[in-house]
Amino acid sequence: MGSEVRLTGYVSRFDVPDRQGDVVRRRAFVGAPAAVPLLWQHDPSRPIGRVLGLSEDGHGLKMLAAVSPGCRDGEDALALLRSGAVDGLSFGYRVKSARRRPGGGRELLRLELIECSVVTLPMHEEARVLSVG
Repeated sequence: MGSEVRLTGYVSRFDVPDRQGDVVRRRAFVGAPAAVPLLWQHDPSRPIGRVLGLSEDGHGLKMLAAVSPGCRDGEDALALLRSGAVDGLSFGYRVKSARRRPGGGRELLRLELIECSVVTLPMHEEARVLSVG
């Protein structure tokens, strides 16, 4: 891989429960810095690039990221993304404000974003890579 490759996708979707019953609400990421690492499988010892931009829209938190050239884990991730074997995205966070949901899970109101990751099994079914290129 000679030059950086860009990814776009949703690292979080709003108002729909994830596999644990947690629901991220709109504006939960207000003020989140784009300067967080892009990791492979949430492993801080395996960075694969950098997040270039984050924006909240009506669906969720959309990410633009770049996979670093010459990064072995990044090259593996890109090969799996391009083949369709992997297409999940996720994020690491600290809860700043939340409340319990009736029936289980949490309503996540304010989050501190720590990292974004390309993952095999995203916690949220709709957190996916939209484009690689």
